[in-house]
Amino acid sequence: METTSPKAQLAPEQILRAADYVELVWRGQGSQEDKAALAEFHAEGPELARLIGEFGALLLADYITAVPDEHAGCESAYALRQLVTVASRCLKCWCLEGGGGTQTGLIAAGFLIECMQEVDQVSQFLADVRGDTGYGVAAA
Repeated sequence: METTSPKAQLAPEQILRAADYVELVWRGQGSQEDKAALAEFHAEGPELARLIGEFGALLLADYITAVPDEHAGCESAYALRQLVTVASRCLKCWCLEGGGGTQTGLIAAGFLIECMQEVDQVSQFLADVRGDTGYGVAAA
């Protein structure tokens, strides 16, 4: 069972880079700049998949499913934490150990976008995670 925090596994620069990639996937591939930026990310192959797997675990645990302190002891909070643990473990396994490359990173980013859209706005989650790095908002 995973016992370390996802924050300890990603440097702030990695978090910003992953947020930039997820935002590019979310916005689509409209402009030539976006297409070029996506191609640059996709050239990383397995490294991209690993980065998105780690970033996904961070988003799921600390942002998408954050439970307010006043509800931390509730049964539903416990169930949510257990679901997040399983989802994060599966996402990381799929991205880190699956030997996946670009396609795995792209599908994982799509999964995270769907999760964010169900709870709130994708742009708000990405702004929050970027702000928490201490480096502010990076340009995509």
